[in-house]
This record gives sequence, structure tokens and C-alpha cells, in this order.
Amino acid sequence: MALALVPEAVAFAIVAQVEPLVGLYAAFIVGLITAIFGGRPGMISGATGALAVVMVSLVVTHGVEYLFATVVLMGILQILAGAFKLGKFIRMVPHPVMLGFVNGLAIVIFLAQLGQFKVADSAGVMQWMQGEALYIMLGLVAVTMAIIHFLPKVTKAVPSALVAIVGVSLAVIGLNIDTKLVGDVASIAGGLPSFSIPDVPMNWDTLVIIFPYALILAAIGLIESLLTLTLIDELTQTRGKGNKECMAQGLANTVTGFFGGMGGCAMIGQSMINVNSGGRGRTSGVVAALALLGFILFASSWIEMIPLAALIGVMFIVVIATFEWSSFGQLKKIPKTDAFILILVSGVTVASDLAIAVIVGVIVSALVFAWQHAKHVIVTRSTDQQGWTVYQVEGPLFFGAIASFKEQFDYNNDANDIIIDFKESRVYDHSGIEAIDSLAERYNAIGKKLHLRHLSPECTALLKKANSLVEVNVIEDPQYHVASDKLA
Repeated sequence: MALALVPEAVAFAIVAQVEPLVGLYAAFIVGLITAIFGGRPGMISGATGALAVVMVSLVVTHGVEYLFATVVLMGILQILAGAFKLGKFIRMVPHPVMLGFVNGLAIVIFLAQLGQFKVADSAGVMQWMQGEALYIMLGLVAVTMAIIHFLPKVTKAVPSALVAIVGVSLAVIGLNIDTKLVGDVASIAGGLPSFSIPDVPMNWDTLVIIFPYALILAAIGLIESLLTLTLIDELTQTRGKGNKECMAQGLANTVTGFFGGMGGCAMIGQSMINVNSGGRGRTSGVVAALALLGFILFASSWIEMIPLAALIGVMFIVVIATFEWSSFGQLKKIPKTDAFILILVSGVTVASDLAIAVIVGVIVSALVFAWQHAKHVIVTRSTDQQGWTVYQVEGPLFFGAIASFKEQFDYNNDANDIIIDFKESRVYDHSGIEAIDSLAERYNAIGKKLHLRHLSPECTALLKKANSLVEVNVIEDPQYHVASDKLA
């Protein structure tokens, strides 16, 4: 597992335009703290590409010290999110969004590996490998993937990924095969991370610079971590603690910022490797983090001898395991709107980043839900023994259903006394309250009396215009709250 963390941390550090050790220190510190205190045993955290792409503009504009200050603030915001129990809102992410997130992330992981198939020409321009170098690289990748796939069918006594990496590395060294090594990307040699307060001015101007970045990074980190937590929950048939994970991620990033790290969050690829290899407890994450530190301190020269092809092969296996191949078959069976959302989230994840993709997916899902349920308000008209007109309302009354709700009343042909019964309905927001107010005004304007039955006490209190215009029957009224700020 630690072997797989090395190239990812180095690559993401390069994306963020910081030194490789900045990414490696983040992988160690974030991985260790979240493994000990996190809410999902077996989940691996470290430096990630989703965060790196946001950090790069800050580093280029203001320098790495501002990045460290931003990571500290990012951690504080995540701790607050955990303290206020905001982790529960991950439940609002619909299943099509989850599938889109998983598929999109698998594609992103795949595309990230393709950069390793490029080499610099004499002018320093990166070009795709060709000829023998390309064939060797592809062959080593294929051998790695074959070992990982077939070894578990023979024995599960040792992790197949570790055997593949060690085996391919020994073959490259023993046969003197000319191929790209980890050391060709960057040196990972270094010492223990040291404590240092970020060298930035402690004033309002600094806060104005770093706060927007910290807020975005905190949101991306928590979304990716909580979605990864949910995936591992489904895979292991257990349940993690979202708010506890938010607190752990925040603590890890706060500490990382003070020790020269670029921050991080849960890593779905490495987490899947760990869980599928049997790492279901906290020990696996702790060992991975400590092993990574050991590589930095004592074994950097050995790690730098590992062929990149072996690590690429491991990540390709992760891509295959992560991608929800069954979603192709589901596209024809699920509603078209869900299929659209799944594809949309996958595309936005690849084109932009995880946070935006999930937010877009949730918003589109909410709009689809509102549109569909706006059609479910049914108003049945009848006449009682007294000759009064009775309207029985069925279905949710909220902003999306208001137009349909109002259209079902026959104002001019109703009796002088009209009853609207909400026993089979529920008023969800203040738009519903305003609709009832407008009905009261309209009936009053033509000299008719409106009677409301089975409204909740809160609805009754929120009625402004209708209070003096209608009779409200409070007998057997339901108890629920309306999404409104009028009583706040």
C-alpha cells in the first residue's frame, strides 16, 4: 500500500507545483492521523489530485507558505463541519450521483496514469513514447496486472499487489531492462517533517486571500472522503462514522499545514486496494503511513528503483475494480433522468473536479425530484351535507406544486363557504403558506368564506393574510415543521 502512495503523492505535488516531499509529508501525516482517529477503519487518506488542481493557482500567485496557511484553515473548517455534524448531509447524495462519481473518478485515475507514457525530447517537450520503450512499458504493465489478477486464485497469503511490484522490479533489475523508474520522476529522499508556523502576515489581507481556497479545499476534501467512506461501507457491509471522519480529516490537515504538507483527504484508489487486500482495520492505515515515512528516511534509493510500469499496473487494476461496469446495463433499465444524471456527474468529474460534479448532480437531482412531485398534488372537489364546497388535498404542497395547486380551484362556482382539508397533504415550505394566503384573499374578494382544516400549528402561525380571513379548524391537526424563516 505504501508503495502505491509514493508515485501518487509525488505526482500530485508536481501538479500543485510544490516539492515532492511536500506531497509525501502530507501523505504520511494525513494518512497516519486519519487511520488512528477517523470514522472509517481501512480507509486510506493522503495527497490527492482533486485538491492539487485547486492549490496550484494559490502557489503560483502567492507561494508555498500561503498554501501551508490555507491547509491549516482548511483543517479548522473541516473540524467545525464535524462538530456541527454536517457529515450527515452526505445522505442527500442520490445513488445515480454516487455511480457517476465512482465512474468519473475511475476515469480520472486512468487518465492520470497516461502521463507516465510520455518522455521529454531534446527540446524538453513531452512526447508520447514510441517503439521499444513503449512496448517494454506496456509489457511490464500487463505482467503486473496479470500477477495481481491471477495470484489470488492460487493463494491469498500475501498481497498480490506487493508481489507484483516486487516481482516486476526484480525482473527489471535482473534483466537490466531500460524503462522509467520512480527515481526518474523525482527524488523522495528526506528527513522527518519539522514544525513550522506558516511564514505569512497574520492580518486580514492574508485571511481574504486564503479563506476562499480553504473553503473550497475543505468542501472537496470532505465530499471525497465521505463518498469514499460510503463506498467502503457498501463494500464491507459495515457503517462508518461520517462526523468523526470530518473531525479526523480536519485534525490531520491542520497538523499537516504546520509540518510543511500540502493537505489531503481520502483516496478512493488506495482505499479500494487496501480493503480488497483484507485491510479492514486501523492497523492497515497506520502501517501504510509509517512504511511511507520509512521509505522517505531509509529506503528512498530502493523505492526509486521501482519501475513506474509496476505502479501503473496496480492503478489500472484499481480503475477496473472502481468503475461500476454494471452501470452500462442499468442505463437501459433506470429512468432516463437518472441515466442522464449518472453520465453528467461522470463527465463533470473528468472535466472539472469532484466537488463541482457532486454539487451539480445533487442540484439536478433535486430539480428533477421537484418537477416530478409537482405533478402529485391532487385536489378533489365535492359538496357536503350543508351545501359547502369541500376540497380534499392530497400530496406535498411546496414551491414546485403551487401553480398546479391553485389551478384546481373553481372560485366563481364554489359555494359561499369553502373547506380546504389538508389531512392527506403536507405543507413543506413557505411557498405553500403563501399559496394558502392568496387563496384566502381571492375568496374574500368575492365575498366567500374559506375554512382550513388539518393544518399544523406552525402553518397556522405562519399564515399572515389568511388569519383574519379564514376559520382554521385545529382539531386533529398534524405535527410537523415547515421550511421557513418566519419563525426563526
